[in-house]
Amino acid sequence: MSYPPHSMSSGSRGSRRTLEFGRTYVVRPKGRHQATIVWLHGLGDNGSSWSQVLDSLPLPNIKWICPTAPTRPVTLLGGFSCNAWFDVGDLAEDGPDDWENLDASAAHIANLLSAEPADVKVGIGGFSMGAATALYSAVCWALGKYGNGYPYPVNLRAVMGLSGWLPASRSLRSKIEGSSEAARRAAFLPILLYHGTCDDLVPYNYGERSARYLSSAGFRYLTFKSFDGIGHYTVPREMSDLSNWIAARLGLEGSRS
Repeated sequence: MSYPPHSMSSGSRGSRRTLEFGRTYVVRPKGRHQATIVWLHGLGDNGSSWSQVLDSLPLPNIKWICPTAPTRPVTLLGGFSCNAWFDVGDLAEDGPDDWENLDASAAHIANLLSAEPADVKVGIGGFSMGAATALYSAVCWALGKYGNGYPYPVNLRAVMGLSGWLPASRSLRSKIEGSSEAARRAAFLPILLYHGTCDDLVPYNYGERSARYLSSAGFRYLTFKSFDGIGHYTVPREMSDLSNWIAARLGLEGSRS
């Protein structure tokens, strides 16, 4: 099942533009609906490809929502336009980051989750830039607000990131460390990070460093696992581990073995 594109206004004072998010693909639970996870694709991809992967996982109690990012020029690609959750120039820990569009994407994701029933646990996961956006959402959840100060409305129960990084990790760590309430909230959010040691697009050390920054900021319930010899892609054993972690952390019943 898929939903049509959705617009969201984004911009600073004096200039506003409309971000056109692409089509959203939904994988319905095959069993009792216990959890909903928004899964975010990587740079240049779309929600359709991941919906097919997620549909094959042995997690019948999960509803997967796979949105598609807006098409925008990407500095890292020399200004070439493709589907991207935010603009990125480099992955430096304190490099310039596109806070405006990080907030817009995080708000779009939260909006998708806000309509879920109260007894359904919600989470966010993603691959590459999708993982970066998921981790940014985790920080917003801990702080209780987006970067622009508006309240973050969703109670996240799990966050997953494959082959990703934490945008502006040094700055975000400082924000959490500056708030005892944010650090307290962070300690209760399970986060899973996987990274291939031979990743040539998002180098392994970026993933490892992001995990270190998140842990030191107060995300105590964080698991970081490396996959030897794996590049910027997923493999069946990684997805199997992911399925087991999700089932355990969210307390799902009826998962196929």
